[in-house]
Amino acid sequence: MGSPTTQQINREHDAAQPVPAASGANALPANARLINWSAFLFAVLQSACSAFIALNGVRLLIGVGAFAAASWALKLADRMHIAAIRIPMMLIALAGSVLNLVVLWQVWRLRRRPASAWRQQPVSKQKIASEWLQFTLSVLTIFLLAAEFAAHRILFAGR
Repeated sequence: MGSPTTQQINREHDAAQPVPAASGANALPANARLINWSAFLFAVLQSACSAFIALNGVRLLIGVGAFAAASWALKLADRMHIAAIRIPMMLIALAGSVLNLVVLWQVWRLRRRPASAWRQQPVSKQKIASEWLQFTLSVLTIFLLAAEFAAHRILFAGR
C-alpha cells in the first residue's frame, strides 16, 4: 500500500480521532465539548474586555458632560444671583425656618404642661430624633442665611 512511514502516520491519525462520550446521533465527542466550553469561556472574557473598553469611553463622556454642565450651571447661577430672585428666596427660607421653630416650641411647651400630663403618651425615640433634626436644620438654615447676607454685603458692597 504505502511506505512504512505513511502507514505509521495513518495509524497515529486514526488514534487521534476522538472517542464519542455517549452513544447516539446527537452525542458530541468529549474533546468537542471541551472545545465548545472553552470557546464559550473565551467569548465571555472577550465580551468583558469589550465592555470595559466601552465603559472607558462612556466614563470619558460622563466626565466631559459633567464639566460642561458645571460650567453652564455656574453661568446660570451667576445670572440668577440677582436681588429680585435672591432676596425672596432668602425670605422664604427664613420664614420656613422660623415657622418650624415656632411649631417645635409649641409642641414642646404643650407636652410640658401639667394639665396634659394625664393624657400624655410616651414619645418614641424616633419622633424625638426627628424633632431634634428639624430643630438643628432650622437653626442651621438661619445661620447660613445670616452668613450669606453678611458675605453678600462684604463682597458686593460696591455694586
